[in-house]
Amino acid sequence: MKLLILSTIPTIMKNISLLVLLLFTQISCTQTKSMSITELTPQDVENAVLVDVRTPEEYAEGHLPNAINIDWYDENFMDEFKDIDRNKTIYVYCKKGGRSASAAEMLNSSGYKNVIDLLGGYDALEAKN
Repeated sequence: MKLLILSTIPTIMKNISLLVLLLFTQISCTQTKSMSITELTPQDVENAVLVDVRTPEEYAEGHLPNAINIDWYDENFMDEFKDIDRNKTIYVYCKKGGRSASAAEMLNSSGYKNVIDLLGGYDALEAKN
């Protein structure tokens, strides 16, 4: 009995190693891309979708040109993306960066291929100007 248990340990260790490698690969493939909102250019968004995930009230106080408002707090948040091509580049931003990071993660995990979180949010852009 001891011999049988000892002979299966290398197989078990190999399987555990493969599982860890698979999990690491999965996690690294779903990392969100990001860039500073202050580095965004009009050319970046020419063939992309720019999404402001703040509330409609925040959006009304000022937003980036051509940005669409999809409120992170809306219970139908993901439904608003149903007509957006999953292969299209999507830039997301909010006030400071918290909501956009969460939104980018959710979009990535839902199969959107090129989501970019704009770091610093609208406040960083306002501070620069």
